[in-house]
Amino acid sequence: MNNNTEKYYNSKQGRLPLFISDRLDICDPVLAFDKIMEEIEIDKYLKPEPLHKMGRPGYNRVSIRKTILFGFMDTGYVSLWELEDRCKVNLRYMYLMDQETPSYRAFSYFINKEIKESAQDIFKAVISYIQTAEGIDLQHLYIDGSKFEANANKYTWVWKKATEKSRYRLFDKITTLLAEMNETLAYTGLKIETNTEYTPDSLEAILSRYDFVCHIDENTFVHGRGHRKSREQRYYERLKEYTEKLSEYVEKIQICGPDRNSYAKTDHDATFMRMKKDYMGNDQLLPAYNIQIGVADEYIAVAEVMQYHSDMDCFVPLMEKFHELYGFYPRYPVADAGYGSFNNYLFCQEHGMEKFMKFPMYKKETTDEKYHEDPFRAVNFETDSEGDLICPNGRKFHLAYRKPVKGNQYGRQEEYYTCEDCSECPYAERCKKTEKNRTVRMNEELSSMHQEVLENLQSIHGALLRMNRSIQAEGTFGIIKYDRWYKRIVRRGLESVRLELFLVSIGHNLYKFHNKQKRLREAA
Repeated sequence: MNNNTEKYYNSKQGRLPLFISDRLDICDPVLAFDKIMEEIEIDKYLKPEPLHKMGRPGYNRVSIRKTILFGFMDTGYVSLWELEDRCKVNLRYMYLMDQETPSYRAFSYFINKEIKESAQDIFKAVISYIQTAEGIDLQHLYIDGSKFEANANKYTWVWKKATEKSRYRLFDKITTLLAEMNETLAYTGLKIETNTEYTPDSLEAILSRYDFVCHIDENTFVHGRGHRKSREQRYYERLKEYTEKLSEYVEKIQICGPDRNSYAKTDHDATFMRMKKDYMGNDQLLPAYNIQIGVADEYIAVAEVMQYHSDMDCFVPLMEKFHELYGFYPRYPVADAGYGSFNNYLFCQEHGMEKFMKFPMYKKETTDEKYHEDPFRAVNFETDSEGDLICPNGRKFHLAYRKPVKGNQYGRQEEYYTCEDCSECPYAERCKKTEKNRTVRMNEELSSMHQEVLENLQSIHGALLRMNRSIQAEGTFGIIKYDRWYKRIVRRGLESVRLELFLVSIGHNLYKFHNKQKRLREAA
């Protein structure tokens, strides 16, 4: 029997099946993603369509929303150019878009007009779906933060303190100029009032009044070589220059606001922060955002963009965001030593949360036995029947004064105690560094909080929470940065960065959920 080797088709010929879904594996992530989107009713997060539409029919809004979200699930972060290309060549994206190919402009328009306002609602809907399917424990929240470099030029900084110094130097120049102008106006009987500080509006009023009194016409001003400016022209131009410069300083200080000390000229919401690693391999200030996340059972339960350098200031806003999303506070917020402060402990106490955040000296307190048992630490001093502190030499410490802690929101005060007499003390070299009587500062309430934190974290439950925090919170940042290659902010402006963070968080949660379900099916 002879084999028939003739081929009656070519490689470019159409063939069955006609449906793209038939070419996908039954366990393909796009099918699982599409099922989740249908169950959370993604179409209800669309804006109502206008009654009268102009132009050609647009793309299916549900499909384009699914395509964008799946892009973030697929690769961690997806650019608009990549979305456009994948809709042309990738079966998964062709399946979601029904073989339509929107341009990157269409995706950009849809993200800014449709997704920007509903990103947080979609994030919450995805978490609710996963919680129903897996039973996420939101009472245990593992908190961590990381600084992401902003999409801003590295050397376009504006420093608030430097601006304020320049502004006060300008005030002196303005006062000198106004004194000179008063000398020339003495014959008119008019006098310009001088102050230690000025505003652009007050200088504008002075400029307008000087213009009127001296009959100044800017069209008659002379410039360049061979021309001599009149005294009035020189004063007018200098005062106008100072007014414009003062307006610039005021604008810079307003952009910084009360809580920031710097910003980038190419992204006013980015703050210069000290990053762990930069391009030169050394320590450098770069424009960045402080990204804070709270992880529950390996899923990002809450995420927020902060402009603070320190993690301590980020804890309360993150908990308020959690409360906004779920209507309650987590009972066990677990964080590292960057979050332990008097303000944060009191906030936990007021809202029924246990204190499981380390304080800055936690490691030394628990691992350095010599430091912990040092008899010359104020917390290790004995007290007599009257409640006075007694040093190892048997001398009393008397309350000298109380001083409010700067920047504390709860009116915290520190108590300063001074030894009654340190003369001829045999422990002077080990106890103090100056010739004066030793002064120590204490806050009994904070010391009791630290003791409570030590007891919580050193219990069996606390040890498990500390271990889980390092695995889940820090592990989530590891996945986002090094497995899914999202290391730098792409968008500019606080609201746009917050939108980007929610899209990345939604993608991470869907990616994690699909992988867990896939492992369960393989195990079964």
